[in-house]
Amino acid sequence: MNAIKKRIALSEYPQLSRYLLKWLSLSLASGLLVGSASALLLVSLFWATDTREANKWIIWLLPFGGFAVGWMYHYWGKNVVKGNNQLIDELHKPKDIIPFKMAPLIYIGTVITHLFGGSAGREGTAVQMGGAIVDQLSKILKFHKNDRKILIVMGISAGFASVFGTPLAGAIFALEVMVIGRMRYDAIIPSFLAAIVADYTCTAWGVPHTHYSIDIVPDMSLIGFLIAIVSGIFFGVVSTFFSKGIHGFQNLAAKIKYPPLRPFLGGAILAICVFLMGTTKYIGLGIPTIVEAFEQPLPYYDFAIKILLTTFTIGVGFKGGEVTPLFFIGATLGNVLSLFLPLPMALLAGMGFVAVFSGATNTPIACTLMGIELFGIEAGVFIAIACVTAYLFSGNTGIYSSQIIGSAKSDALQNTEGKSLKEF
Repeated sequence: MNAIKKRIALSEYPQLSRYLLKWLSLSLASGLLVGSASALLLVSLFWATDTREANKWIIWLLPFGGFAVGWMYHYWGKNVVKGNNQLIDELHKPKDIIPFKMAPLIYIGTVITHLFGGSAGREGTAVQMGGAIVDQLSKILKFHKNDRKILIVMGISAGFASVFGTPLAGAIFALEVMVIGRMRYDAIIPSFLAAIVADYTCTAWGVPHTHYSIDIVPDMSLIGFLIAIVSGIFFGVVSTFFSKGIHGFQNLAAKIKYPPLRPFLGGAILAICVFLMGTTKYIGLGIPTIVEAFEQPLPYYDFAIKILLTTFTIGVGFKGGEVTPLFFIGATLGNVLSLFLPLPMALLAGMGFVAVFSGATNTPIACTLMGIELFGIEAGVFIAIACVTAYLFSGNTGIYSSQIIGSAKSDALQNTEGKSLKEF
């Protein structure tokens, strides 16, 4: 009997080896393509930010930039306008190959948004570029539905990992974002391989990532444990405001019947707001302010202004991601909470950095890993508590309305399984 079991076990190795070789080859191709695309995106956004900051008058052209973005999507991109939600929909119910034009359209739209002064991020762009690029392999190789789902997961993980320099978080994010409360493990090896290759590819192009530092991490205690939970509640509630804000502004903008006019009028309002505030710290990615949140006290209202400007920017039709603004919101909120909660300022900023993101995307495991990758394992327990608490207190909300609830977050939210967030 033991001999039979050994023969059966040994017979599995050739099949497993072929499986690994197949997805390793595809991961190398996907990682190289998507990592290079992310490098191009990051370099382009550096240029757009530097150009805008050196010529601040260009912000008055934001309405025209918005009209250009709206016009492109209205006439050329109606079948890719759903963005990240379209990728999630294809993972749930595969129908058509994602049009390749999603990649150049979201790239151009994001660069325009940042060049003229919109408040947006870059994660959504990298993920959409990754999904659109990698899904073309499905058409070339004539993959069936299950393999195609895995390829899309690889595109998402590669885009996320390479744009932030966090391969572990990128791999888990792609697996965790599909269904709230569940994770598919058949794609775990391809997801990790693609994320790692894409991250190394982007780095090989010489594109830098921002580094953050938490200098003091106290030993965990009962008080520290309770404070981490309290802070996580704040982060979760704020992530809910962000998610609902985007959907609210989208519904408001939809009342304007001609889509290109939505970002045109929205751009005019944003330009006036920037002029009245007299500062550009709340537009674009906001990375300098994120770095400052770890180093010095900031105004208590920074996070609220960023919520308003970003949800409005995305809601009226500008392009880009939501995650880097979520980092801004979380880090500056954590900075403010350090005035009331007895934890180091940098630690609370780091906890907020990933916890608000966790609540808004419903990906607590990926966000915990991201915090460890960015800030070090020493802060890992505090980060994990904040992320899972924020995930719980974000309720049935999120920035990705196509997410399906696979498992309720708690007994208080029962009878929600199988529903998508757009139903709430």
